[in-house]
Amino acid sequence: MTETIVQLKEVSKLYNETAALAGINLKIKRNEFVTLLGPSGCGKTTMLRLIGGFEEPSSGDILFEGKDISNVPPYKRKVNTIFQRYALFSHLDVYENIAFGLRIKKMNGAAIKEKVGRMLDLVNLNGFEKRNVDSLSGGQQQRVAIARALVNEPEVLLLDEPLAALDLKLRREMQHELKNMQKQLGITFVFVTHDQEEALSMSDTVVVMKDGEIQQIGSPEMIYNEPENAFVADFIGESNIIDGVMLQDRLVEMGGEHFACVDEGFDPYEPVDVVIRPEDLRLTSSQGAKLRGVVRSVTFLGVHYEMIVEADNGFSWLVHSTLMEPVNTPVGLELEPMDIHIMRKAGKR
Repeated sequence: MTETIVQLKEVSKLYNETAALAGINLKIKRNEFVTLLGPSGCGKTTMLRLIGGFEEPSSGDILFEGKDISNVPPYKRKVNTIFQRYALFSHLDVYENIAFGLRIKKMNGAAIKEKVGRMLDLVNLNGFEKRNVDSLSGGQQQRVAIARALVNEPEVLLLDEPLAALDLKLRREMQHELKNMQKQLGITFVFVTHDQEEALSMSDTVVVMKDGEIQQIGSPEMIYNEPENAFVADFIGESNIIDGVMLQDRLVEMGGEHFACVDEGFDPYEPVDVVIRPEDLRLTSSQGAKLRGVVRSVTFLGVHYEMIVEADNGFSWLVHSTLMEPVNTPVGLELEPMDIHIMRKAGKR
């Protein structure tokens, strides 16, 4: 069983009596890539700052390897942080930026040379040692910031939206590089982002947050395929969310029709949210279909078409398909029981 390296126990953080975090419980395992995901203001950066020691919790405990570090200053924690703004030293070259922390520790020159050389290899910046950091591209500056953080051999690396300033192509390249570095080094990464695709592609575990509370913790596959509530379903990818009534176990009513599903444990006739991913809807003939509508718009997105199908009851279905029907074509929509996800209404348990 993988060891827990960082644990938050009933952690809350208040700013002027407003809760940025409320009763957070989270375990982060050693060598895990964990992403804190959520919209702006959800508390993800506050949680990162608490782990890093830049803030103290209003209540609760922060444990590192089982010991309470809630009041331990940042420089005494086995943690390094990379912020969105890399805060490189413009008066130092690449080599000296990376070596800075080692010189503070008064490490000898040979050891510094060996460690900095290893980091330059890791981030593919060999030959850039004497370059001024201001002359580097955004991606190269980010690599210097990563190398400067990793050269001190932290057990946990905290990353606060470090890819946000990069263009799309470079951001995707760096996503792969960061994940490869994490696996190669075997250290724990805690990554903050509001980008769902980034979280799903990089993480071992995703922590979805809203309004200072954790909504769901799980693997990217679990978060996407089995969201625990309508917020998670809508935030992680695109979803159709329609009102329904759970008639009995494995049977739901929506749009005036009955559909088999795989969900159980709801009260008979309990109002629910029915969540269906756009890629799980299949176009078919409108004749005899339980779900029927008219194609109102078609957008080509490269790998698939995105269509809006206006149903007979007025609900607009978002459909992703490699097949396309022209605007104003009547169509039917088919789906399998396992593609229907039933969520309790907000506030119900």
